[in-house]
Amino acid sequence: MNPWILAYEGFDPKKESLREALCTLGNGYFATRGAAAESEADEIHYPGTYFAGGYNRLKTEIAGRVVENEDLVNMPNWLLTKFRPEGGDWLNLLSVEILFYRQELNLQEGLLLRTVRFRDKQNRETTLIQRRFVHMEHMHLAALETTIIPENWSGPLEIHSALDGTVINAGVERYKQLNSKHLEPIESGKVDAEIIYLLVETNQSHLRVAEAARTRVYSGEEPIGVERKLVEQPGYIGQEIRVEAVQNQPVKIEKIVSFYTSRDCAVCEPALDAVEAVGRAKNFDGLLQSHARQWDHLWDRCDIRLSDSERPQMILRLHIFHLLQTVSRNSIDLDIGVPARGWHGEAYRGHVFWDELFIFPYLNLRIPVLTRSLLLYRYRRLNRSRLAAQEEGLRGALYPWQSGSNGREETQQLHLNPKSGRWLPDHTHLQRHVNIAIAYNVWQYYKATGDLEFLSTYGAEMILEIARFLAGISTFNREHGRYEILGVMGPDEYHEGYPESEKPGLNNNAYTNVMTVYVLRTALKALEALPPKRRNDLQEALGLEPAELDRWQDIIRKMRVVFHGDQIISQFEGYDRLLEFDWEGYRKKYGNIQRLDRILEAEGDTPNRYKASKQADVLMLLYLFSAEEIQDLFHQMGYDFDPRMIPKNIEYYLQRSSHGSTLSNIVHSWVLARSDRPRSLELFHKALESDVSDVQGGTTHEGIHLGAMAGTVDILQRCYTGLEVHDDILFLNPSIPQVLPKLSMRIKYRGNWFDATATPESLVIASDEGELRATKVGFKDKVYELNPGEKLAFDLDREK
Repeated sequence: MNPWILAYEGFDPKKESLREALCTLGNGYFATRGAAAESEADEIHYPGTYFAGGYNRLKTEIAGRVVENEDLVNMPNWLLTKFRPEGGDWLNLLSVEILFYRQELNLQEGLLLRTVRFRDKQNRETTLIQRRFVHMEHMHLAALETTIIPENWSGPLEIHSALDGTVINAGVERYKQLNSKHLEPIESGKVDAEIIYLLVETNQSHLRVAEAARTRVYSGEEPIGVERKLVEQPGYIGQEIRVEAVQNQPVKIEKIVSFYTSRDCAVCEPALDAVEAVGRAKNFDGLLQSHARQWDHLWDRCDIRLSDSERPQMILRLHIFHLLQTVSRNSIDLDIGVPARGWHGEAYRGHVFWDELFIFPYLNLRIPVLTRSLLLYRYRRLNRSRLAAQEEGLRGALYPWQSGSNGREETQQLHLNPKSGRWLPDHTHLQRHVNIAIAYNVWQYYKATGDLEFLSTYGAEMILEIARFLAGISTFNREHGRYEILGVMGPDEYHEGYPESEKPGLNNNAYTNVMTVYVLRTALKALEALPPKRRNDLQEALGLEPAELDRWQDIIRKMRVVFHGDQIISQFEGYDRLLEFDWEGYRKKYGNIQRLDRILEAEGDTPNRYKASKQADVLMLLYLFSAEEIQDLFHQMGYDFDPRMIPKNIEYYLQRSSHGSTLSNIVHSWVLARSDRPRSLELFHKALESDVSDVQGGTTHEGIHLGAMAGTVDILQRCYTGLEVHDDILFLNPSIPQVLPKLSMRIKYRGNWFDATATPESLVIASDEGELRATKVGFKDKVYELNPGEKLAFDLDREK
């Protein structure tokens, strides 16, 4: 098995949409699913193209009310290239005999290759070879090369190459009752014999999108003159090309495409720039050379290498590949966040949730400038978040659970349960921990980079305003003598209210309460880190008085956390009164119960009644913090925290999770890494398979799960290596499972590059020769100084 190749043998219509999502090609600016070039949207294929941050809002009357949803728009399909022998049928793999089929995603070069050999109804045998890429360096360009080899026939060959702007959003079955026509045609035309263009506009956000295509036909390596006929209708333009095919002589069709929008930097008018770009673009091989070179540079700094682990290595690289396609240097000026499902499909409408929490750690240690630009997406929406807090009668910033274009709350008012067919109220906007995740991400970026300018100019203001909001929802309970937070949802998501109450929300969710203390502490640290003049200016601008800071200190000391049983942290107040769930009975009845919430609702029941979680909630605390850090947090709140509580809580909640989220196995693998390495590795491998094997039974085709992909990478990067940053020291404390012989990677910390190699028995970290300063490296209880060009080596067996 080649660990750089995701390969598929044979054509399987039932799995084609999954392959399309996993074989998506992008460059951080736009992305196109890996659909067959001859296909259009139907029950098998969905050739979606998405512009990063390209949203549009539409209203729909449904279930007796009008709802408005903002969607990531399916942009014009530039792939469309089909062919047929004159008088025959356009290629459709369902209507021919397939003699050979193989599809390969070359992760090393960012290249998708498909080879098909087939026999049609007239017994003509033909080989089709297609290659494509979305250019990583020249972000407006993409290319498709189609080679047709007539094996036992000669004669006229018809080729249809088009740009299709009549597409709609139809990639998610449960959204199909909602309005989905986002694009209106503006203009199309022919520039010369080879170049056509199309200009469309979204009908609410008025984003203009232009595509231009240059189509050339080659015999061997030489372009040939061909007959062309223009095909044009509103929102659609194409060329019908006629060429004489000769037996065993390849006919190559080269389609170079440009993609521009009215939101781009350094653009006059999208259609003009699109036409100019394809006119001056190199041929396919010339563009491929610079595209592959850019990927080579990315892999040099971003690869994580595993010895003797071919499939895990391939999947790991697939995950890194999709991370780097979703956000890249091409994203920096786009004002975008990181969508939970990438730019790979229409699930979750392309919205930004809290998945940054799982994604940023990888970027912080490779390409921190990307984290910085993605955090600025949040900063630019700070005023909108202040307005949301004011609407709740509070000060500070309330960031939305789902964010899109301008930072308003995009969480749907109603959601469809496909198992029952019912539209139900959606209360997930009560998940206040998206605020917490943003503050956490800002501070972790600062710790990894030491970027005081960012903290001073943007980051501290976000942290302080989030802290102010969280303090505002913390109310003092005189009976308990502690602060509490009421009416929220935790990360679990199954529990949105109490079974006996019609009012949504839960009280004293442990994750929310403890993380509120973390944010308040971090806000005070952020203030201390600022230069005195900036600190004073910011406090004056925000009206942050000493009395408010004193109240934060009081909340830190007196936040309430509820316990039950034998030192079990209650997921929320009242959790202990819920019923135990019949896990065995439901697994026997339904098999896959990951979406237990849908199953129970279809039965007329609710997970609110049971001790059953979709994903980690309490255990998220152990994911984000070391044992020492969590112990310190609890001590500051005035609670004794015995480290022996950690395995008790892990075991308790592991038994009560359906792993209904792809993030669940990530968190559980992480928290078991020190106490039960074999079990941790088992869950890590399950997490690796989440998307490539579509373990949720039919969700990945709607878009990958980017947080889960990043989480698997981070388990290797930080969890198994024990990599942490504290007090300007890079700490390493590896705990490599025995079945992983060697783990190697490059990391960037505080501007310096390092090579790190870990095995179950050893650790070596080396600083690049060209670095300018020494770095403090911590191992066990000692701190070492690592100078440029030097390395540190540790014998882990001796240190045990």
